[in-house]
Amino acid sequence: MTQNNGISQRWQEYRPSKTAWFWSCVGSSVATIVVGFWFGGWVTGGTATEMAEDAAHASRAQLAADVCVSRFTSAPDFGVQLATLKDTSSYQRDNLIEDAGWTTLGGMDEPVEDAAGLCAETLAAMEVPAQAVGATDAPATEPATVAQ
Repeated sequence: MTQNNGISQRWQEYRPSKTAWFWSCVGSSVATIVVGFWFGGWVTGGTATEMAEDAAHASRAQLAADVCVSRFTSAPDFGVQLATLKDTSSYQRDNLIEDAGWTTLGGMDEPVEDAAGLCAETLAAMEVPAQAVGATDAPATEPATVAQ
């Protein structure tokens, strides 16, 4: 190789050794892995399993919360119960929902985890019906059993 040749001529004449090829392949592989996991969104099998379990748990809680809201709003004394829920402190609302059985679905002995908080948030955002504004606090009634 002479110094007078241009870069394209030198590139054409370059013949890498086996060592250079090996380390180029290793470097490219490592760079691909780093970029893939760091920026490309790749995850390990364990992380993917954990993400799937978290998504399943969240969707199960959201479904139970939606059923809870539906059952709560279709109760005969909805307005009175909603007024009672709104008068309860925010950190005790999920206990009120769980104790009344609104998040315990048919065939289950225990309420669905995290569903009471979601249900209480949704219900607390609702407006109390006008006929329930002057009503006294009444105990929450047991929800109707959901047909399976």
